[in-house]
Amino acid sequence: MSAISFQMTSKKRKLKDQLFKWVCVSSIVFVLLLLAALLFGVAKDGLPRLNSQFLQGFSSRKPEVAGIKAGIIGTLWVITITIIAAFPVGVAAAIYLEEFANRRSKLYGLIQLNIANLSAVPSIVFGILGLSLFVGALNLGRSILSAGLTMALLILPLIIIVSQEAIKAIPVGIRETSLALGATPLQTVFKQILPNALPGIITGLILAMSRAIGETAPLIVVGAVTVVFNPPAGLHDKFVVLPIQIFDWSSRPQRGFHENAAGAIIVLLGTLIVLNSLAVVIRARHQRKV
Repeated sequence: MSAISFQMTSKKRKLKDQLFKWVCVSSIVFVLLLLAALLFGVAKDGLPRLNSQFLQGFSSRKPEVAGIKAGIIGTLWVITITIIAAFPVGVAAAIYLEEFANRRSKLYGLIQLNIANLSAVPSIVFGILGLSLFVGALNLGRSILSAGLTMALLILPLIIIVSQEAIKAIPVGIRETSLALGATPLQTVFKQILPNALPGIITGLILAMSRAIGETAPLIVVGAVTVVFNPPAGLHDKFVVLPIQIFDWSSRPQRGFHENAAGAIIVLLGTLIVLNSLAVVIRARHQRKV
């Protein structure tokens, strides 16, 4: 009886395993079908709009002559400022926390807790912070500079967390060998730790860029506008980014603006893919060197 009972239990377990497997596969297929349908709809409406006039035009009340040049340039401005401001600070903070800070201190635990909490804070909160700090206290105005610095605050916790994980993954033997050969802790960081951790750090930068490039709420709070007739030429100019243009066009009743929004979505996805591909290539080259 025990052998028969064991066989029945084994069959039930296999059946449950197979059922769970098919549920997971079905969920994945369902999500992929939804994504494919969404992309097909966007491509169907947006691809006919992708021409030189659309890419080089500016905002207009007529959907057939409206373009996204100001949005593209504004997006590149904001992302560039964001990376310049957040990347060095985030990596430096991760190096300090992993290599130099006293992990037994209460301050270390408090900092780590706050970094983890900040990574889950809604983006609109960072927009309010940027409005109070950069636009108000520092008097930078509703400009590209304020927007870039606000987005830098948004992605800073993510860069710190991923950089810490990349540094933790470096074998302890590398640190000990470097110190045993007479290198200082600072030399060990720059000559051994960072080169080996750089692929993981760049991965964190990719994830941070992916989040920043699609954000809308913080930029609206800081002062991004929906209508710009000239591309920004300086850090203190008014600006618009592609996500805000997409939001504005999709909320209008005219069918032509909906097609413009679909075309802008394709451009935004293409920009994101190009940036990610560039970062992946850089990461792969560093991995081969290391």
